[in-house]
Parts: sequence; structure tokens; C-alpha cells
Amino acid sequence: MRHKVNQQLYAYWSRLKGARSAPERSEIDPAEIREALPDSFIIEIDEAGRFPIRLCGTRLNALWLDEQKGKSFLDLWSPEDRRTLASVMLTVIDGVAPVVAGVEGRAGDEGDVLELELLLLPLRHFGKTHSRVLGAIAPARRPRWLGVAPANPLRLTSFRVIAPSEAHFRLSEPVGRRVVRPAASGRPELVLYRGGKA
Repeated sequence: MRHKVNQQLYAYWSRLKGARSAPERSEIDPAEIREALPDSFIIEIDEAGRFPIRLCGTRLNALWLDEQKGKSFLDLWSPEDRRTLASVMLTVIDGVAPVVAGVEGRAGDEGDVLELELLLLPLRHFGKTHSRVLGAIAPARRPRWLGVAPANPLRLTSFRVIAPSEAHFRLSEPVGRRVVRPAASGRPELVLYRGGKA
């Protein structure tokens, strides 16, 4: 994972999950992932295989200049990539395994190519594993056309399953508040993490 938004979302998901295969949808606290919310979404796993979007962040809606809630997640992708993406979604829900993917977006035929990173994380819903997926599509940079022109369907460039042993990375900034002691004291910094019940 290269993007900070996805690293933070994955770290939060992993902390909630603990020793279980996936956390419950009801455990997701938007306040805990406020920096990732504009790029985040929750997908429902339906019998028809449409993967309707149940929640969608503002930056993702701005990418298409339209509210995405209720629409099929597969419709955001180029027709050539929809079958592959459906298989990736099944990998996430059947294997209860996170997936990270490289994505390209563009506005119109002449628009700048925008590199994005897709993260898909399985969720339980009322104990059911084949129910929801938490995800994010994080841009490498903000495109000039964001909010002005809608994106064309996205292109999938790569993907891989995240093995638990691979998922160790250091966030550039700790999640939480930093309290810095005066430099003259020579004492190390104290990092506070907002936690749940012990």
C-alpha cells in the first residue's frame, strides 16, 4: 500500500478485526477514520452480483460529479475490467482477505491519467461474512479536472491479496494526537492513541 489514506484505513480495520476474520460493520466509527472518509465506501454483497454501493465518500462522488450511493460498484469500471473486478470481490468475501489494486482514471479522451489505489476489506454484518466490503479509492494526487469533469470508467492495472505477514508498515504520522515536550528537556515525544475499552 502506497497511499496514506489506505494505510490508515487498513490499520483501523486490522485493529478492529483483532483475531477474527473480519470486523462487524456496526463497529466502524466514522469519527475514527475521518481523514479517509472522503475516499471511502461500503459495498453490499447481493445475490445478483451487482455489488451496490451503500455509502460513498464525497471525493469519490466528485470524481464522477454524481452521488454513487445505490449504484453498482461494477458500473464504475471499464467493461473489460468488470469480470476481473467481480472475481476480485469474490476473493475478498470468500477468502475473507484484503485486496489492494492499482487503478487508472481519466476525464474524457484528453484528460490527464490519474493513478489511484483501491483497497477492499471484508466486513461482517450481523455475523454474516458474505455481506459487506469496506473500501477506499485513494488518488496519488488531486487531478485538475476533479469536480469539473466526470471520470471515465476506471481501469484496473494490478491487484494482489494482502497476506497478514505483508501488512506491516509504518504510518508516516501516528494516528492520534502528538504531544511534544520542549526540546530542551531532551525527553522523547509522547504519542497518544485514542483507544477503546481495554
